[in-house]
Amino acid sequence: MAKTPAQRIKKHGANAAVPQHQLPPVINPTTSRTPQKAQSNSNLIVIAGVVASLFLFWYLHLLTLNQLTQLSGGQAMPDSLVGGFDLGFVEHLRTAMDADARGQLNYVHKTAGMLFPLIFGFTWLLLIGTKVARNSLRWALWSLPLLFAAVRLWGNTVIDEMMSADTLDGGQVALASGLTVAGWVLLALSVVAGVAAVLLGRKAAAASPTPGHVQS
Repeated sequence: MAKTPAQRIKKHGANAAVPQHQLPPVINPTTSRTPQKAQSNSNLIVIAGVVASLFLFWYLHLLTLNQLTQLSGGQAMPDSLVGGFDLGFVEHLRTAMDADARGQLNYVHKTAGMLFPLIFGFTWLLLIGTKVARNSLRWALWSLPLLFAAVRLWGNTVIDEMMSADTLDGGQVALASGLTVAGWVLLALSVVAGVAAVLLGRKAAAASPTPGHVQS
């Protein structure tokens, strides 16, 4: 039977051969989070967000709101009118859409109409944040998708109130129209800001020296 270390020391004294016990090595010590890996993870999230934003835009504006024209006698939904609308248009639209049709529009606003600006805004914040280093410029570009999301959500609420009101109010129509136009303008400006952020990021990456490169 093998002797324990204590028994060997008792029998042989200082000359006892005591086996050395070592802790097992750390498993995979090279899993440190590098800046390159963090950047790669951010890029994957941005790509997924862009794909989701494109899908929701198609689903909301090119599919669902377009299908609702079947419940309005062929008239477009207020959200789709880039140039806005007036009191006469809303009066005709309210006459053509019954309570069920207005409920369908309200449901769209609470689902895809809410998800699109939120996901688009989050994606563009991350895109700009990972590509633009200068703080003041980053905040200036961030303001566009933030304003877009706020204006679009507010516009959805005002349009629903306008469509379901007992008496049509000219001021409410003007507000809904202005928010709709502002939403489309901010969406376009946000897309431009995203493209500018990507170009700035590429320019900064090209200007920075590569690892291991020694400038003469």
